[in-house]
Amino acid sequence: MRAPQLAATAWAGCVVGLLTPGAVAVAAVTLLALATAALVRRSRLVAACCLLAAGLCGHAALTVDRLDSGPVAAWAQERPIVTVELRATADGVVREGDHGPFALLRAEGTVWTVRGETARVSAPVLVIGDESWGDVAWGDTVHAVARLQPADGHDLAAVLSAVGDPEVEAGRSDVLAGADAVRTSVRTAARDGPGHSDALVPALVTGDDERLPTEVTDDFRTAGLTHLTAVSGTNLTLVLASVLLLARWVGVRARGLLVVGALCVVGFVLVARPEPSVLRAAVMGSVALVGLGSGGRAAGVRALGAAVVVLLALTPAMALSPGFALSVCATAGILVGAPAVRDALASWLPRWLAEAIAVPWAAQMACTPLVAGLSGQVSLVAVVANLLVAPAVGPATVLGLGGGIVGLLVPPLGRVVGWLGCCSAWLILAVAERAARLPGAEVAWPSGSLALVVLVVLSLVGLVGASWVMRHRWLTVAAALLLLVAILRPAPSPGWPPEGWVLVMCDVGQGDALALRTGPAEAVVVDAGPESALVDGCLDDLGVRRVPAVVLTHFHADHVDGLQGVLEGRAVGEVQVTSLREPAYGAEEVDRLAAAHGVPVRVPAVGEQAARGEVSWRVVGPPRVLGENPNDASLVLLVEAGGLRLLLAGDAEPPEQGQLERAGIGDVDVLKVAHHGSRYQDHGFIADLRPQVALVSVGEGNDYGHPAPDLTAWLTDGGVDVRRTDRDGDVAVVVGEDGWGVVSRG
Repeated sequence: MRAPQLAATAWAGCVVGLLTPGAVAVAAVTLLALATAALVRRSRLVAACCLLAAGLCGHAALTVDRLDSGPVAAWAQERPIVTVELRATADGVVREGDHGPFALLRAEGTVWTVRGETARVSAPVLVIGDESWGDVAWGDTVHAVARLQPADGHDLAAVLSAVGDPEVEAGRSDVLAGADAVRTSVRTAARDGPGHSDALVPALVTGDDERLPTEVTDDFRTAGLTHLTAVSGTNLTLVLASVLLLARWVGVRARGLLVVGALCVVGFVLVARPEPSVLRAAVMGSVALVGLGSGGRAAGVRALGAAVVVLLALTPAMALSPGFALSVCATAGILVGAPAVRDALASWLPRWLAEAIAVPWAAQMACTPLVAGLSGQVSLVAVVANLLVAPAVGPATVLGLGGGIVGLLVPPLGRVVGWLGCCSAWLILAVAERAARLPGAEVAWPSGSLALVVLVVLSLVGLVGASWVMRHRWLTVAAALLLLVAILRPAPSPGWPPEGWVLVMCDVGQGDALALRTGPAEAVVVDAGPESALVDGCLDDLGVRRVPAVVLTHFHADHVDGLQGVLEGRAVGEVQVTSLREPAYGAEEVDRLAAAHGVPVRVPAVGEQAARGEVSWRVVGPPRVLGENPNDASLVLLVEAGGLRLLLAGDAEPPEQGQLERAGIGDVDVLKVAHHGSRYQDHGFIADLRPQVALVSVGEGNDYGHPAPDLTAWLTDGGVDVRRTDRDGDVAVVVGEDGWGVVSRG
């Protein structure tokens, strides 16, 4: 059982080498000295750990140094236009941005022409281009013209901003063409599935999740089922177990099974694309199968330790990957914690049911602290949701893949097999949707060090102590009932919402979502943020069950992707939108969601006024849509509530702000600062408003530099009280007998 110690020290060595390459020499010398001392004292394990940590520390540091000091990184400092030959190391992925869709592609640059000189240098790069780059597939050779720019991170030499479309060389290899054919056939076989199962089956089988709607991915995250929407070790374990079972049935034995298993793993990796995440999933799935099979827990733990060391040696940057950490934690939890829980439950439950409960319990307990640190949320329904979907995951994955393979030979039969897989996938979708809608599906967890330490202790208790509790039937039933009560009737947040609130700016990360109180359990919602669960949780905490209107200032993802969270489970009167339907994907998604819930969508006229309860508002912008920039087509609302004037400025940038300034809005008490406090502001416009409070809805650690330090400093110097969700959490404007003020939840 020395593998865990070796893996942990190797991991620590990699982290040191990646984050502090300047300290590598000191660390290496220290570790070598400790190793020598350990050998003298005949402690081989300590010596091995020190030597392995020193070796991987140096290896990681050299990897970073090779990228940072190589010619490509040097050229990037000057930001030249280059011509480059690339080999795609992943499929292109299309994303929605502030100014429309764009594509990201990871690739290896091989031949570079810089200022008329050509050089052969291999370097990993990230390409940012228009949507056409989303059609580039793994393994393609691409020629492009791009601007070279410096990169952040430990696994990139530079970033390429593509100029124009990619030129893809014709003639993919037979192996890659075959893998492409299977991926396409899986999508075709699943196309007649009910609901969104036609999109989930390709995600389960090949990791192709581009067609999954936002509300589905949000539901899966809340329900603790995110691992099913991407290629994971679970997927491979199911496919591999099915293939080996079939091989045994036809008479394959001993080494033949090893050959069949190896070929299955290779085929799975090729179909899902041999990207780092897929390779990691393949390794962890194989390890889990070893641990749950005849090799037992000890063999599985040894295999896990060896896998961690090998993966880090091949790709040191994995040491800082959240996905890698989650895979290792989940696998370790299953190997170490699941057997004891299974045996405890098996004393009074059928063994198959005990196994089905033990595996998701152990994986969830092992991953909970890391998930909470990354998302600030703890799912209370994850174990139950994983238990309920477990019978459907295997058939959905195996039949989905089977439908794709059969469809290559007999397309109609492939669609029948694929449809059967989709029926299983539909059950998974139904569980995810219902689990995510439960009132206490997830709870917020503070991100501070002390809070995370407490959660680690609780998770260890849940992992280690669960076997004692679950050995006793009535203790287990009582604990399950307590969890059920917490899920169905969660305790209200103490002191929230504050008495007399008229507006709440919800903390939804990097996005906007505000609630204007129009009556008991009722509010107008302005924007919906980037994730359904976040805005849904905010409105639940405020007790909002009725929404007379949802005003979506524009169609960028960080303002509309959470719409499902507003519509689901509430009575919504209408959705108001801007006249500029850009980006088109966002506008179409809003139309689809509103139609699915029977809610009308309309464009309000500038100058239109409305009132509800003691709140009134007027649409003051955009006075005129200028160009095709969605930000400058933002709906802007002037609100009067509780004797206050509030301006909600959407993402309006200087062109629209200038129009509003000329229109003469007058003084306001509260300003929702436009575009998350970006540097693109018309200071004259803000100065004319003379706000006393400025609200900034912004995500912690965002990549945009929001809010701009110069802007917040200027506001503060002018006597404005600046409140921002990344530091203050939810922010409420309250009115009482003694006047008005601002209350922060964080």
